Amino acid sequence: MIVAFSVAPSGTGREDGSVHDAVAAAVKIVRDSGLPNRTDSMFTTIEGDWDEVMAVVKAATEAVGAFGSRVSLVLKADIRPGFSGEMTGKLDRLERALGDA
Repeated sequence: MIVAFSVAPSGTGREDGSVHDAVAAAVKIVRDSGLPNRTDSMFTTIEGDWDEVMAVVKAATEAVGAFGSRVSLVLKADIRPGFSGEMTGKLDRLERALGDA
């Protein structure tokens, strides 16, 4: 499965409203997991089986919780049993389709 998620604290008490330290803590957990992952300006995407991906999302969410009184989690999942390598596979197929168009 592929999961794209965004996690951020609120109630941080920071005047500037910045959450980069909390996001960095979450991304570190994702990267340390060893699972295929990619982070962009809006989401972190991770690939693996259900239990391992959800364990990483839970740990990342808990890490962000240390930075505020509340946590917001947005999650989107592509669950396709029997497939792996889809973080790049889906993009490869898209690029081929664009080249054929």
